Amino acid sequence: MDLVAGDAREILLSIGLDDWDALDDRRRFTAHLSLCGGLDPEWLDLFAEAARGALGGPEPGPFAASRHSLGGSPAALADRSVDRVDPHWIDAVALIPDGSVDRIGARWVELLDREGCQIGVDDKPALRELVGDLVGFCHRARNAEDVLFTWSI
Repeated sequence: MDLVAGDAREILLSIGLDDWDALDDRRRFTAHLSLCGGLDPEWLDLFAEAARGALGGPEPGPFAASRHSLGGSPAALADRSVDRVDPHWIDAVALIPDGSVDRIGARWVELLDREGCQIGVDDKPALRELVGDLVGFCHRARNAEDVLFTWSI
């Protein structure tokens, strides 16, 4: 799973050519965040819930509600799902204060445990770190033309 900010056509071209290294080229793409291979897309909804709970507000909304299918993706992407992420969600995550990242990370792990998600003890620190990575990605992606979310089906 990846979040990529930049021109959607360029992102799709790189993914279609299986050129994942290109996504880290800041001359071509505003931001790139590779999400853990074992992460389930629904876990990002729990991340947003953890953020809302820790911050005491209505934002960010559920990640699933922020995704919109591109539809008509090239045949080269048949084994991947690609969605456009609503800029409002990106902005809401970018506004998370740095001082709240640890609290959100801890709450996210609690929610994942409560939902019975299979997370190893060794993976929990990485999930907490991922909160900071998500906030940093959204800071960089705020003014990007597009933000795409892609994962293997």
